[in-house]
Amino acid sequence: MDCRHIQARVYDDRGQGHALVQDLDLQQVQTLFRHTAFWAQDRSVDEWAIALANSRPIATLWDSDRLIGFARATSDGIYRATIWDVVVHDDYQGAGLGRKLVETVLTHPHVNRVERVYLMTTHQQQFYERIGFAENQTTTMVLHNQRIEADALTAWSLESL
Repeated sequence: MDCRHIQARVYDDRGQGHALVQDLDLQQVQTLFRHTAFWAQDRSVDEWAIALANSRPIATLWDSDRLIGFARATSDGIYRATIWDVVVHDDYQGAGLGRKLVETVLTHPHVNRVERVYLMTTHQQQFYERIGFAENQTTTMVLHNQRIEADALTAWSLESL
């Protein structure tokens, strides 16, 4: 597949000449994930807005005005970063676009200096190993947090401990 016409965009609300997250069409993000990611079927546009507002950078791929690829990261900018939600539309897979998305995130200034980059993936370990990621047995814990409404929280202070 000839992908020379595919455009890459980086979204970063902190300037550096990148597009701003509010310029990203959240409806297209939701549509892409509903088509390509079994694990993101129930995400709403409002939830995407929150996730993306807290992500830096966000890398996308476009075929004209159609969103066909997506990846995002969160990072403290020095010690740790995590790459999330890497997807490429089925019609465009196998052309190196997923690698381009991951490399775009890895080379972003908010990610490229961290000591360790983690990656969240369900079934694509071999793909990421070809890029240079290795399986990590030392950080396998997860907390499936339940959403707590702010008014349900009890007030506490350090003095009460």
